[in-house]
Amino acid sequence: MKTTTAADAKPSLTAEDWARAALDAMAAGGLDAVAVEPLARRLGVTKGSFYWHFPNREALLRAALELWERRETEEVLARVGDEPDPYARIVKVFKEANAGYRSGRLYLAIAAAEDHPLVREFVQRVSEKRMNYLVQCYTALGFDPVRAQHWARFAYATFMGNLQIRRDTPELMPTGAQFNEYLKLMIKTLIPRDGADKGEHKGAQEDHPHVVPLQRPGGGA
Repeated sequence: MKTTTAADAKPSLTAEDWARAALDAMAAGGLDAVAVEPLARRLGVTKGSFYWHFPNREALLRAALELWERRETEEVLARVGDEPDPYARIVKVFKEANAGYRSGRLYLAIAAAEDHPLVREFVQRVSEKRMNYLVQCYTALGFDPVRAQHWARFAYATFMGNLQIRRDTPELMPTGAQFNEYLKLMIKTLIPRDGADKGEHKGAQEDHPHVVPLQRPGGGA
C-alpha cells in the first residue's frame, strides 16, 4: 500500500464520495472501470485521499456496493413510506423502480459482474429483498403464499425486462406521455386488486374456453 504524508493524505472527500464515484464509474463502464487513479483524476484529488479511506480497491468495491444496496432497498422503501393500502404500495414501488434510467443501468452493470464473488453476494441480496417485499405486498392483497410468489416473480421479471430494453434498444422504450400510458398498462396488468386469485383460474377458463391444460409427457394430466 502506498504511504502518504499527512498533508497529502488529509481527506478532502469522504469515503462515501469515493463510493458514489465508484458507482458512477460502474454505471458507465462496468466493474473494470472502478480504478483508483482514474477516479482520483475525476474527483480532482491525489491517490492519497483514496488510501486515507481504503486499504485497497476491494474495500472500495465493498463500500460502493453497500451504498448501492442501501439505495436500492432501504431508501426506495423509505420513499414508498408506510402506505397501508397494499395496492397503492405496489404502485409506488413500480413508479420508483421505473423512474430512474441511471439506477437501472447501474443494476445491469453490477449484475453483469456476478462472477465476482463480492458482487454476486450483493446482487443476490438486493434481488431477494426486492422479491420478498413484493411477495409481502401480493400476500396483503389476498393471494395465497404460492400465488403471491408467482405474481411477485412476474412483476420482477417485467421490471428486469424493462431494464434490458432501456439498455440494449432504448429507442423501443416510450418516453413522456407514452411512457405514462405504458406504466399504466403495467400497473393494470401486474397489480390486480383485492386478491384476484380467488376464482382466477375459473375466470381465465371462461375468458379463453379453447385453452386446455398442458399435458405431461406420456399423455397424463
